[in-house]
Amino acid sequence: MRFPAAIRAARRAPLLQVLKSAAATIAAWLIAGWLIPGPLPVFAAIAALLVVQPSVNQSLSKALERSAGVILGVVIAVLLSLLLGGQSWVVLAAVVVALLIAWALRASTGTGNQVAISAVLVLALGSSNPDYALDRILETLIGAAVGFVVNVAVVPPVLSAPARRDIGMLGRELAASLDRLADALPTTRSAAQLYELMLEARLLRPMKEAAEASLTAAEESLALNPRRGRHREDLDQLQDVFDRLSPVVTQVIGMTRAYIDHYEDSLASDQTVRAIAEQLHRAGHDVRLAVQSAERLPDDRTAPVPALTTPLVVRPPASDHWILVGSLMEDLRRIHGELRDET
Repeated sequence: MRFPAAIRAARRAPLLQVLKSAAATIAAWLIAGWLIPGPLPVFAAIAALLVVQPSVNQSLSKALERSAGVILGVVIAVLLSLLLGGQSWVVLAAVVVALLIAWALRASTGTGNQVAISAVLVLALGSSNPDYALDRILETLIGAAVGFVVNVAVVPPVLSAPARRDIGMLGRELAASLDRLADALPTTRSAAQLYELMLEARLLRPMKEAAEASLTAAEESLALNPRRGRHREDLDQLQDVFDRLSPVVTQVIGMTRAYIDHYEDSLASDQTVRAIAEQLHRAGHDVRLAVQSAERLPDDRTAPVPALTTPLVVRPPASDHWILVGSLMEDLRRIHGELRDET
């Protein structure tokens, strides 16, 4: 792994999210400092910064995780300080005890780390008497509440745009794969060309996984989101398009594999194979039509009506290609069934 890849994300977070994190941190600092005089409100600022997440649902989860971790960590720090005194090695003991207790309670990784961090901060930054500990707990709750309120009140994030983008990319590549296979069937191909065709078809799998992950993130972003009513129908449409394209990805990869496994130069002159190629072009058109409805963008190559009307029916093949023809026909029938209602 390259070093920059370990510290840099593939995409930047939205600038609005960065500004919301900064605003929440500043607000938590000021509010906690006003309500709880004393040491600098570091716990409040950290809590607010961590709670502002890409979705409201994640913000709530992070707020609960942060609050539970701080409460447990502060309690551990106070008890160890009272029992063992204020020696420096008590800080190390607090880390070990905090991690073991979090493990025994089956806490999440984030919560377990938060318990240890909170214990260290309490012991390192100031007194560990009960009043100080209570103030840090209240400070954290204030910061978590401020972060959550800011994330909900200021344009709560809805992640339908990345889902639409990834489904669009999947659909366009799926249509291109159908066209490539359709172009290959009535022509002779070299071994290198066959390998390239299979490689391009296999690239559909990671694109499908990326689209599915984006849909999951979009669905999660609507949970507890006051804007969900305006975006629910949009996300349902994207989900429907993906559900119809997903099986077609499997069919296209299988058809490409079958074509390569049974390839012969004489396939190019088989009239049934040529008819199947025409149906594949029609299927590619209908995939683009389905994606066009999801992306809400016109495509000059796509007519407004579906090209797949009725399934292709052929006579029993008289050639030696009946195994491949039968396999392609069955996959084509399934593709027709998936796209017919969508388009």
